[in-house]
Amino acid sequence: MDFKKFKKLIMIEQTLFALPFAYIGLFFAGGATVIQWLWISFALFGARTAGMSFNRLLDADIDAENPRTADRLVPSGEVTKFSVWILSILSIGLLIFSSYMLNMLVFYLSFVATFLLFTYSLFKRFSASSHFYLGIVEAAAPIGGYLAVAGKFDLLVFLPGIAILFWIAGIDIIYSMQDAKFDKDFGLHSIPSKYGISFSYKISAFSYFLAVLVLVVAGIMANLGIFYYSSLVVVSYLFIKQQVIARNDIEKIEENMLKVFGLNRYVSPVLLAGMVLDYFLKF
Repeated sequence: MDFKKFKKLIMIEQTLFALPFAYIGLFFAGGATVIQWLWISFALFGARTAGMSFNRLLDADIDAENPRTADRLVPSGEVTKFSVWILSILSIGLLIFSSYMLNMLVFYLSFVATFLLFTYSLFKRFSASSHFYLGIVEAAAPIGGYLAVAGKFDLLVFLPGIAILFWIAGIDIIYSMQDAKFDKDFGLHSIPSKYGISFSYKISAFSYFLAVLVLVVAGIMANLGIFYYSSLVVVSYLFIKQQVIARNDIEKIEENMLKVFGLNRYVSPVLLAGMVLDYFLKF
């Protein structure tokens, strides 16, 4: 598998924009050493690559039936399942080894993360709550970043994760609107296919609201300052803008999704920037 196909398979741009998830967690824990930053980055890269690889493998037959996804690398035959399995195993190895280099707590939890990464693609076969299950998977990044530094649990460790859980669930509900009819016909479960588009918009918006609310509470508990809360204002604007775009002409939903995800990729960098400025320039 060449780099171009690897990049397309795991959507590497999204991986890069997911890195701030873990960095947000480590800043809530009070910062980290350069070595910790590196191992956290390797761990998240391994987790993200494994998760995308598992998704492409487990959903290959479904993707082949869906006109929107039939041209993906695995169902189209551009890459073999064997090569993707090798990639996923190597990626899980990177996650586990990087976790071991951080501390024993995150090392043990890396096996829990592996289970979550493997099973989230299967969850939509059983429950419409799959959006929130994906949120739990993504929540592992800031929780892992926090634990990599702190090495122990406390209440604050969960708040950034809960916020990201609701954020990811909210955008995944919007994303799955594209496949509402296909999911219903194919026996897959999602909120749009089960409860309809109108209700899905409401659940997505409420999830975004909860994400911002939890981030405010986390900021208060961590005694963060003006830069952090300024970033929350920008994040709130991005959330509102996404909701507005998603509601703009359901017939153009695929075109709208590109715009929504274009905005969504700025959420975690903006939040991280606020935390970095608050960490170094707090007043």
